Amino acid sequence: MSQKILVVGGVAAGASAAAKARRTDEKASIVIFEKGPYVSYANCGIPYYLSGEIADREDLFLVTPERFATRFNIDVRTNHEVVGIDAEAHTITVLDLAANRRYQESYDRLILATGNEPVRLRVPGSIPGGAFSMWTVPDVDTIQEYLTAHRPTAAVVVGAGFIGLETTEALLTRGLKVTLIELRPQVLPQMDPGMTEPLVTHLRRKGVDVILGDGVANYEGDDHGRVQAVLLKSGRRIECGLVINAIGARQRADLAQAAGLKIGETGGIVVDDRMRTSVRDIYAAGDIVETVNLVTGQPTRLPLAGPANKQGRVAGANAAGGNLSFPGVLGTMIIRICDLTAAKTGLTESEARAAGFDPLISYTHSPDHAGYYPGAETMMIKITADRNDGRLLGAQIIGPKGVDKRIDVFATALMAQMGIDDLESLDLAYAPPFGSAKDPVIIAGMVAANIFRKEMAVITPDELAEQLQNGAKLQIVDVRTPQEYSAGHIADAVNIPVDELRARCQEVDCERDTVVYCGVAYRAYLAYQILSQKGFKKLRNLSGGWRSWTMTLPG
Repeated sequence: MSQKILVVGGVAAGASAAAKARRTDEKASIVIFEKGPYVSYANCGIPYYLSGEIADREDLFLVTPERFATRFNIDVRTNHEVVGIDAEAHTITVLDLAANRRYQESYDRLILATGNEPVRLRVPGSIPGGAFSMWTVPDVDTIQEYLTAHRPTAAVVVGAGFIGLETTEALLTRGLKVTLIELRPQVLPQMDPGMTEPLVTHLRRKGVDVILGDGVANYEGDDHGRVQAVLLKSGRRIECGLVINAIGARQRADLAQAAGLKIGETGGIVVDDRMRTSVRDIYAAGDIVETVNLVTGQPTRLPLAGPANKQGRVAGANAAGGNLSFPGVLGTMIIRICDLTAAKTGLTESEARAAGFDPLISYTHSPDHAGYYPGAETMMIKITADRNDGRLLGAQIIGPKGVDKRIDVFATALMAQMGIDDLESLDLAYAPPFGSAKDPVIIAGMVAANIFRKEMAVITPDELAEQLQNGAKLQIVDVRTPQEYSAGHIADAVNIPVDELRARCQEVDCERDTVVYCGVAYRAYLAYQILSQKGFKKLRNLSGGWRSWTMTLPG
């Protein structure tokens, strides 16, 4: 007899699970229950539809119920909410929202892919018109209609994570004046604070009023019941005609919890590498599950579309009798913010410390392709490695171009558990329009490996700033040209250009704790070698040089 597989939830994980189940078992009866009106759509593309970059709304829809039926022989029931699971009886209770009718459906295998839902901003009283979340296609439809009907000129975006930043860019593209409010002291909390400072600077140059460390206390409505201002906890009042709430999301695990499925320490459903839950014949995938961080080996919950699709594929195959596994996640992510791209894979410095590592940190600045070929632009790379064994732990990149290619190289290196010295030997494609003979990834590996091999000691910008703030008596040597020094330098730094250093090294005290720096740390590396071989023992190079100093520190 053919088996019956029910999938609760569509979009990334659910739709992938159902399609893979069909490819695994042609005879199975497969049904998808989706609470909303659409079963498979590109929710990651919603901000780009709002901006107008995706012009046709229909391009957001990946597979329609009709295509599921004709190509995959899968029964899709939209506007059907699953409200209960009887694991012992192998049945679910379904609410047909259109008919307001409840019924039960039996299953042999059940796959849960209920995903996340937006966290609602709690304010006193009623929420006026013009305040929205942007999570689903109906959400963006409502926002589009409001923009067309009322033509607001100013908007407030609450929350500076992925959705908040992408929405900010979309509204800027549409010509609105945007204020971005974030309760935490930084944007994009998935990255280290210093790596997000260039994003704040960039947004402000684009005209965005970025407010950090403040939150929304209430809304102020006009006589028509539409929002006219946002009142902040600090007492500040921001006039606007539109508010987009993007303060975060919570997993829809209530259904699973009520059915007795084990919930992990991260709040996600506990699954094994086959995506099996703690209850027989029930699988789960996507934003609701707890998985393994491949760097730390610890449980994590990572609501991203890439892992959700792969988890759904594994759950669908195994529910239908296959044998696939999902090893875990690295947390690879990327976002475009106007003309800059930010990306991360593996652990940040703060995450590495929290996980118990002694992190080795290195900053480098490299052009996306050969500097002599027109159009080269610089990206900043921050590597995190294990100081004890040189293992790569993570990478973060900020830059205008070429970030996507490099973050994927780092992610592949992490998947292979490579060390930073392995990065030095990577055989990457090179031609002047595409890269350099020493690619930015290779340069980053060389610099980090030099630190690991103790060929050079470094100090990071935040470490130097903290030491100076605490009154450390450091001897700081700026080895750039006098013109560069005059344009801006670290307070109390002595200027001795690297080309003059051999003849003038008597001007610095070899007994003092000394920091050398230049533009991006290359000339300072040369200076470091000169001074260290002349007897300087307490010597460090400022990682990433003046550029990292000015880019990563607040203000």
